[in-house]
Order: sequence, then structure tokens, then C-alpha cells
Amino acid sequence: MSAEPHPTLPPVRLHSDAELARDALVAPLFARAVRLARWAGPDTRVDVGGELVAPQLAEAVALLGLDADDEDSPGHAAQAWRVAVDTGLVDVTEPEEDVEGGGDGAEPEYGTAAPGEDLALVAGGAPGDVLDLWLAALDAVLADAAVPDLDDLVDALDAGGEIDFDRLDWNPQREADFLDGVLANLYLLTVTEGGAGEGPVPLPVLAASMIVPDDMGDPTDAVLEQVSDAMMRLDDQFRQLEPIGLVEFRPVDEELMTEADDLPDTGVEDDEDVSRYGMVRLTPLGLYGVRARMLEAGVEAPALGELADKGADVLLDAVSFYSEDAAQAEIEQWLAGRELPAAVAELLAAARGADEAAPLRRLRCQQALTPAGREAEPAVRAVLDDPELGGLARVWLAEHGVGDVPAPDPEMVLWLTVDTIAAQLAADGETEELPLLMRTLTEHHNEFFELAWRVEHPATAYVLEAMGRLHPDKKSSKEARKAAFKARSRRP
Repeated sequence: MSAEPHPTLPPVRLHSDAELARDALVAPLFARAVRLARWAGPDTRVDVGGELVAPQLAEAVALLGLDADDEDSPGHAAQAWRVAVDTGLVDVTEPEEDVEGGGDGAEPEYGTAAPGEDLALVAGGAPGDVLDLWLAALDAVLADAAVPDLDDLVDALDAGGEIDFDRLDWNPQREADFLDGVLANLYLLTVTEGGAGEGPVPLPVLAASMIVPDDMGDPTDAVLEQVSDAMMRLDDQFRQLEPIGLVEFRPVDEELMTEADDLPDTGVEDDEDVSRYGMVRLTPLGLYGVRARMLEAGVEAPALGELADKGADVLLDAVSFYSEDAAQAEIEQWLAGRELPAAVAELLAAARGADEAAPLRRLRCQQALTPAGREAEPAVRAVLDDPELGGLARVWLAEHGVGDVPAPDPEMVLWLTVDTIAAQLAADGETEELPLLMRTLTEHHNEFFELAWRVEHPATAYVLEAMGRLHPDKKSSKEARKAAFKARSRRP
């Protein structure tokens, strides 16, 4: 018996659309784009490609409150303008001729710009409309971040002014895929229990996740050099991604730029030292953005709460492979919008089945019923005689102090034991706690292994084989192996 394949990623807990939309509106780059869109009008002039002409760019710098003496300010203003154009916040009409082509004293031809229809969505649209605009802005920023440094581009120009991509060693799709992979790894480190969680991820760790093979022991010097190169690329890219609100980023310490021998060790444990190599974390808005891109690419990336309107069968199948805390959070949201007696009956019905995933569904069903009050009692009592749910029902009633509960017959006890161990194996594999559970379930039943091989449960042989490997009592483990052989012989 083998468990069903797990979802691609653990579920993420997202902020509400309203909270995320507010975060999007205050992201510095998006806010600048909105401000420039509101400024655009009849006097706005653009060149071929829709870029602001020099005098207008200077106006944009002033409008945005950027330092006119800072050589980076025109670039920041130009980037905000490109985002406004790419998202539809601004509509541009490009000139018919190149602005440099107005010879013989003729005035150069300029294009015009005006606020786009989508600008109204910023103030008057739903939160989802704002987030759609922000996602379009994110796409534009990610595309820019995957482009090589300007100095490298200039060096790669051939005599005709064209970019020699071979000399540049730049493949646009490869670079875009690398950055998407980095963000996917950062997302996974954030949502996985035992991963980064709410804390920042060291840049060496993130770079190493893209470079160092999983089966490699100590990285070689050549691999460490690749990690170092990737770090420096990521340092530049995350500087570009922070203003759109995707990440919070602490750049690489500039002193390290000149320390060529100071290559990062991907196993650095000193927080103060590793922070010098850069630290990054996805913001709540960033989690939303990366997940949206992964969903668009066909990756299964669940979010807590998205099952609230689904049936109990969909709920139990999905949460079967969530962590216990995530499963509980999803179940609580599902129960919150339903009448409890009807919801309990629906959960119990969905927990039935003889398929491989059924034991884990029943375990999650039991978990879902744990916080339910006495108003769930009638629905639980209704399945006392059910061969698959009767044991679960008795456990719930006993835990809630309900009297006059009929004792289970021996067959039900054996079946429930097999089902419980099958569920634990499916949920967590062969954990350190499982042998103790096996001892607890069998120590008061002297004839357990003499009877267990006859249990009419699809996982009987599978469970007995596991008990033969894991049971802490040598005599019991030997009996389990014999019983597993009989079960296999009975039901190949």
C-alpha cells in the first residue's frame, strides 16, 4: 500500500485581499506609477517606445519628490513611468517618426500620453482589481530584473549597435526561469514547517538552493564560486524587487564586494556573520504574488481558507496531506460557515471508503470533530453501528463524557487499530513515535496478532509488515511478521 501523492506545496496563510491591496498601493514603485499616471496629460511628451522625453522626465523626478542631484533619480522615475505604461495606468501614443529624425530644422515628432482607463480602478475598483494591476506591475519589474547590468549590455554591443548575446552569455528565458526558481524556493522555505517561516532567508542559502545538488556533501570550491556569483546576481535583483513590495531585503555588505577570498559557506550558522551576505524574506504581498505566478504556471499551491465552500469530501482529501496545524486551521474555517450537526454528518459520510487514502481521511475527520460540542452527538451516534466509523464515533463520545455508549465488538477494535496505524503511516511515515503507538494499541490484547491477519481492511498486510519492522517488543514484531505473511497469503 502506498499513500496518494502529496500536493506540490504546503498551504499558505494569506492576508485578506483588502489588506493585500492596501500593501500594493503603498509599495513605493507602484505608488509612484499611480502618481505619474494621474499627472499624465495633454502636455506629456514621449519618444519612440513610450519613454518620457528628457524635460518631462525631469518634471517626473520633481513630482515624485526624488533628489534631483542623485544620479539614480531619473532611472527611478523612468522605471515608475514604464510600470504605469505596462499596467495600463497610462495610455501612450507613440510618435510616427523618431524624435531624432526631424531634420532640416523641422520640429521633432513626439508622442503623447494620458491616464488609462485602469487608473480609475485604483480608487474605485475592488481589492482584486488593485491586486491585478499590482501583478501586472510585478511582471514588468521581474522582466527588468532578469536583464543584465547596463555596463554588460554596452560591452556586448557589436559594431552595428546590436547586442551580441553570445558574448554576453545571456539567455533571456534562462534568466527569467532562474529568477522564478529562486522565488519558488523562497516561497517554499517560507511556507514549509521547519523552514524560514516568518524569518528572513540568508542569501547564500537561497543561492545554494539553486546551485548545489541535493546529493552533494561539502560543496567544492568551484560550486562555492558559482554560489557566490549567483548571490551577487540576486543581490542586484532583490534591490530591484524590493520597491514593488515583493520582498524585504538586506543587501550584501559592500565591504564583502572587495573581499574575493571571503566566499560564503552555505552552512554558516552565526546569524551576525551570515547577515552580511544578505537576507531576504517575502512580504505578505510577495507571498500572494509568487503564489499567483505559480498557479498561472500550473503549480498546485493551496491557500488556507480556499476550501471553505467545498464539500466535505474535497476538504478531507485536501487536508489529509497538510500538517496537523494547517489541517486544523482549514477545518475550522470550513466549519465556521456551516450548521454543526449537518456539517458533522457530511464529514462522517466523506470519511467512509476502502481506498488507500481513506484511513487518513478518517484521521482528519476525527481531528475535525474533536472541538465540536455536544450538539454534534446525534450525528455521531448515528454511525455507531457503521463498521468503518463506529470506532471513531465511540472515541469521540468517550472523549466528550457521553454515557451509555455500547462497547465495541472485538472485530471493530481490531479494524480500528489497523485503520489508525495505516492513517499514521500515511500522514507522517515511520516516525519515532509510531512504535510507542503500536505498543499502546496491542499491549492489552494478547491475541492481537493471532487475529489481526483476518481483519477485513485493505491495509491489513501493509500495517502488519510495518509493525514487524517497528514494534519495540521483539516477540511482538516476530508475531507481526508471521501475521503479515498470512494476510498476504489470504489476500495477495
